Amino acid sequence: MTGEKAKNRTVLRIAGKDAHHFLHGLVTHDARPGALVYSALLSPQGKFLADFFLLDRGEDILLDVAGDLAPGLFRRLSMYKLRAAVTIDDSGLPVARGLGEVPDGAFADPRHEALGWRAYGVEGSAPQIDWDAIRVAHCIPETGIELIPEDSYILEAGYDRLRGVDHRKGCYVGQEVTARMKHKTTLRKGLVTVEIDGAAPVGTPITAGDKPAGTLFTQSGGQAIAYLRFERAKGDMVAGDATIRWSEPGQNDA
Repeated sequence: MTGEKAKNRTVLRIAGKDAHHFLHGLVTHDARPGALVYSALLSPQGKFLADFFLLDRGEDILLDVAGDLAPGLFRRLSMYKLRAAVTIDDSGLPVARGLGEVPDGAFADPRHEALGWRAYGVEGSAPQIDWDAIRVAHCIPETGIELIPEDSYILEAGYDRLRGVDHRKGCYVGQEVTARMKHKTTLRKGLVTVEIDGAAPVGTPITAGDKPAGTLFTQSGGQAIAYLRFERAKGDMVAGDATIRWSEPGQNDA
């Protein structure tokens, strides 16, 4: 198996007879045997706290999370554990990822086929793939950039499209707010891929005329991921010294 080392990842191991039931009541998408699942933990107010991959190995469940979020996630999971028959520890497993056909022992990235595959317990080579270019082209948010703990809402971040939430699974922390956004409102804000002329730092405000229209994030190859207020995102917009343009889906359809 060939692949490159996934930077800054921690793989927690969740085990015990209550492991599945424990996670079911907390996360947006349940682990499934034989497949990698993308999921998240939310606050009771429905705000994003952490995103991760879940891998059900039968005897345990691996939770693959950004290393910066791992300590806080460990503490929060431990707080929710109470008297459940569950253990949570750092597996120490490295993570590798790559593009192309999924090798034996690896798992397809569930968010988008363009993101290739991930493998656990595999020492990958030095990173070389331009993952930001792939993310921008397909509007795939990254923790700590587009996905902001205690601020982002997962549906505005595209979790339906990224297969990161199961609306049929029943209650989990933050489910009531997420369900209300899904069924009772039309999203007025969210992450999209835009065209960009020039460049500006991540986090630069976007304006349309004299009105705030959003925030600029990752940029690559004349495109960028932006968080936009859709009703204001008309015509040329400005982010620092860059010009931003967005075509609403269907706007240019014949």
